[in-house]
Amino acid sequence: MKLLAVTACPTGIAHTYMAAEALEVAAEEAGHEIVVETQGSAGSTPFTPEQLAEADAIILAADVEVRDKDRFAHLPTVTAGVKKAIGGAPGLIEQAVAAAEAAPEGTAAAPAEPQLAVKQTGPGVGSKVRGWLMTGVSYVIPFVAAGGLLIALGFALGGYQISDAPSVTESFSWTSHTSWAALLFQLGSLAFGLLVPVLSGFIAYAIADRPALVPGFVGGLVAVEVHAGFIGGLASGLLAGGLVFWMKKWKAPKAIAGIMPVLVLPLVGTAVIGGIMFVVIGQPLAAVTTGLTSWLNGLSGSNAILLGALLGLMMAFDMGGPVNKAAYAFAVAGLSTNSQTALLIMASVMAAGMTPPLAMALATTVRKKLFTEAERENGRAAWLLGASFITEGAIPFAAADPLRVIPSLMAGSAVTGALSMAFGSTLRAPHGGIFVVPLIGNPFGYLVAIVAGTLVSAAIVIVLKSVGQKKAAATTESTSAPRAAAHA
Repeated sequence: MKLLAVTACPTGIAHTYMAAEALEVAAEEAGHEIVVETQGSAGSTPFTPEQLAEADAIILAADVEVRDKDRFAHLPTVTAGVKKAIGGAPGLIEQAVAAAEAAPEGTAAAPAEPQLAVKQTGPGVGSKVRGWLMTGVSYVIPFVAAGGLLIALGFALGGYQISDAPSVTESFSWTSHTSWAALLFQLGSLAFGLLVPVLSGFIAYAIADRPALVPGFVGGLVAVEVHAGFIGGLASGLLAGGLVFWMKKWKAPKAIAGIMPVLVLPLVGTAVIGGIMFVVIGQPLAAVTTGLTSWLNGLSGSNAILLGALLGLMMAFDMGGPVNKAAYAFAVAGLSTNSQTALLIMASVMAAGMTPPLAMALATTVRKKLFTEAERENGRAAWLLGASFITEGAIPFAAADPLRVIPSLMAGSAVTGALSMAFGSTLRAPHGGIFVVPLIGNPFGYLVAIVAGTLVSAAIVIVLKSVGQKKAAATTESTSAPRAAAHA
């Protein structure tokens, strides 16, 4: 069989390429040819017309909207999430082969009518909405990383008072480090100011394609203007995508059909969504955002520690997947409130996200015999990945042994998140890992929280794997003994 596959995850970094590699290995072992298009952060090389014409089936392993899906309308299709491709690639290859064999020879499927449904990992409205939201988040993350690190560098050079510096367009000295700090901070702030519009715009794009981009972006800008924050961005993106999708079904007169995507849909969509956000739902959503901010500011003591533990559990549950991204997005959204509790949350989330790779790196170093050579190699790389706040570094271990590894990592991350909160560590930068420790409030307590969680996860995973190995050895001995006796 000649198979095709597309892999895509919200961040476009680790899951995308790990899924591609797993599918390539599984196809080769099964005796089939496969070409994978990775729609990741490094861009993608589209399939050639020849590859599309010769293919027998395609696998769409994605947690976000797959771009240009119309190219595959003639092919039997298998859909799944990227984690399924990483941990169950052979099964997906078998499904693709079965789908190809079941397809009538010499026939091509007619292009399907446009649908709101996005092919995701599960059926139902929840799966569709999650796919749209993850598409928005995937485009926001580069803005978060670039803007957050620029802000962090500005703080590192000029201190936290740099936020009060005058605009660099009014006063800038080439020889003053304060001016350079202000420049970095103000650039990062501008990038951060785009988070809500970008989130809204690309949620709309995931639902209704390019005509929905302008209504989505403008709706997000209005959300910022009325102080509705991320909640307003989510609402405007969903509304803009739904409205434009509905308008795309209109049967326009031939005279204006050609300008519908570039003029009519963006114009009408922007006017309607902008009006709704300004005069209908903007203020209520702003009130909700204000209430959330007040609630966060009111968290203290055991409540804050419990929140840290919960966020730690979420960060380790799927290591870069939707649950992890939900916790991360919650922390980043809180930064816009500039409250003390939001800074505590950001610190606990990043610490808890660093713990899983570090724990597996430590476990593979302490008890090498419990892991394969490939896992030990991944463990060496996981040191740097964990230090850089790339939680996905623990995925290979979780995919190989999920029942032992995932609970172990969740326990350690919960400890880290709770301790970070208890120690009062704060963080203004949304990314950077160990490299932004100088910008952390109470850095000693922060590092203690990471070390403690790492030790907890590593200890639990070592114990569970040791017990599992002993059981396997005992089972082997009990089955071999009767055979030996019979042979004697």
